[in-house]
Amino acid sequence: MKIIKVENQKQFRQFIRFPWKIYSEESPWVPPLISDVIEILSEDKNPFWLHAKKQLFLAYDDNNETVGRIAAIIDNNYISFQNDNCGFFGFFESVDNQNVANALFTAAKAWLNEQGVPKMMGPMNPSTNDECGFLLDGFDIAPSLMMTYTPKYYLKLAETAGLKKLKDLYAYDMDVTGDSRVGRLGRIVEMAKKKLPALKVRCLQKSTFDEDLKAAISIYNRAWEKNWGFVPWTDEEFVSIAQKLKMLVDPEMIIIATIDDQPIGMLISLPDYNQVLKKLNGSLLPFGLFKFLYYKNKIDALRLMVMGVVKEYRQKGIEAIMYEKGLTNALKIGYKHCELSWILEDNVMTNRTAEMMNGKVYKKYRIYGDFDV
Repeated sequence: MKIIKVENQKQFRQFIRFPWKIYSEESPWVPPLISDVIEILSEDKNPFWLHAKKQLFLAYDDNNETVGRIAAIIDNNYISFQNDNCGFFGFFESVDNQNVANALFTAAKAWLNEQGVPKMMGPMNPSTNDECGFLLDGFDIAPSLMMTYTPKYYLKLAETAGLKKLKDLYAYDMDVTGDSRVGRLGRIVEMAKKKLPALKVRCLQKSTFDEDLKAAISIYNRAWEKNWGFVPWTDEEFVSIAQKLKMLVDPEMIIIATIDDQPIGMLISLPDYNQVLKKLNGSLLPFGLFKFLYYKNKIDALRLMVMGVVKEYRQKGIEAIMYEKGLTNALKIGYKHCELSWILEDNVMTNRTAEMMNGKVYKKYRIYGDFDV
């Protein structure tokens, strides 16, 4: 068994395609679009790499067959914003072999050390603003959009290799079919509106998409700044992901709150396109586009991936107003379920809110590090 650095296009293709060796067709794993993975990992296509760098590794067995992969990642924005000289490992996939896993983690760690970064945590694919964590609970359930699915044995591989738990992330499942929540939230909403007469809550408008995008950037970078692992999106990153999602959003599920025309809160729920991607096996060609258009209209679930209010307006009922509008719209459109994810295990307020909305923890994810918290 040997570990090599990915240095040419053939090796890069092997790195991209390796997960198909790990997951069977019967697995809940959802194959990503290969074109999306290439874009994420390409310096000339993903603005994340303007402030980050990486080294990809592959593991080969004695027959020169690929048996594992890993990326070592340095995000300079994370290091400076969090004041934490820590690198990431990401895109980890491996056969169930401890020697392979040990060698991959060691290679990533050694490269980070060579770059002057003494600590490592992950998986981050490639950052805390993207897919992250090994699946800890919920192995019989397919992942929601932009959430990971990994085999249970990855936990054993990581822990036997000496990695330690740093943080668990929760995903809640919430039934959004008709019940008493709209009425219960209505009372909170009524009181909040009386206290904040200048508050306006509206849905995304495609005609003002660029203006709404600026509002979303402002809210995101102000509302999450104290969260564990948070790194502000750069304007280039936010525009890049927003442009990719522009054709996928349901405008009525993007809620923006303003006071005196200043953005102060937002709620972003996206249709769970993983229900479509599961049918495509990584490609839109030759017939994937037709499948995409067909199954797109059958999506019956959402992922609530962003909900936040800037610090000075928290605990004033604005969160309830956005939840109430989002829930009302989901009921009207006909969605049946919504995943709230991910939420830090120690984010007491947000976990309480999810539980108040009758959400149930149905998946957990774990971030590991080579150091104690």
